[in-house]
Amino acid sequence: MIRLAFLALAAISTPVIAEPPAPKLLTWPDLVKRPKPSPDATIAYGPDQMQKVDVWRPKGKGPFPVVVMVHGGCWTTSIADRSLMNWVADDLRTDGIAVWNIDYRGVDRAGGGYPGSFEDAAKATDALTANAATFSLDTRRIVAIGHSAGGHLALWLAARAKIPAASPLHSSAPLRIDHVISLGGLPDLEVTAATPANGCGTEVVAKLVGTPSAARADVYADTSVPRLLPLGIAQELVNGREDRIIPFPFATDYVAKAKTAGDTALLHTIPATGHVELVAPETAAWAEAKRLIAAALK
Repeated sequence: MIRLAFLALAAISTPVIAEPPAPKLLTWPDLVKRPKPSPDATIAYGPDQMQKVDVWRPKGKGPFPVVVMVHGGCWTTSIADRSLMNWVADDLRTDGIAVWNIDYRGVDRAGGGYPGSFEDAAKATDALTANAATFSLDTRRIVAIGHSAGGHLALWLAARAKIPAASPLHSSAPLRIDHVISLGGLPDLEVTAATPANGCGTEVVAKLVGTPSAARADVYADTSVPRLLPLGIAQELVNGREDRIIPFPFATDYVAKAKTAGDTALLHTIPATGHVELVAPETAAWAEAKRLIAAALK
């Protein structure tokens, strides 16, 4: 009886520790409703409206270190274009880093999908070489940074030298990427296609990689980054722990594969962070991305 009374008293006197409230995550309207900064120039690398690159050039004479930037949006033009990156591009420009912010035809646009979306990303990136002198850009060391689907393309751009000569995506002299930073990316297209819980869904991957055929039975051989490992360069992934769009295992699984292949790959996990925070300039996630960019450009 005494024991029961003691247990009852203990239960009453034990303080109840409340669970911390879930962090309030940014939404897309939180980002895009802000005043949008403008680039210093826009160049065309093809006739389509989306075959453009925005150039963000710091003040001064240069030459300026430069970042190749790739937007996300599930590889779909109607979801996002390069302007989604304007705020972080402006932030880098203010800090003295030039930005080569590329666009490409999405899977929902004529000419997009395979091979068009990949060819666009490649041509837009390679155009940096021809235009570097015009904008006083230092191309001795190139960092590519991509968000979401752009994280996949940023890594893919660094992998182009590994693409077999028989592929339509092969290039004999692609722009050398020295370091890649993926922000909430989807680098493994096979995993994305097998994971309905991801925010892009699975059908978009089929549109991106094309339909298997006798001539091209393996549609992931030249499109999915793990198939092209090792890249031979440092790869860093920045992911929000509360990202509701890109499943966190996408990052951990890719890092494991890259390391197994012999690459240097690091995952930087940002707490209380979702998907939008990765491209919002006031956040801890973007502060970490900027730190990584600065270190990679040294």
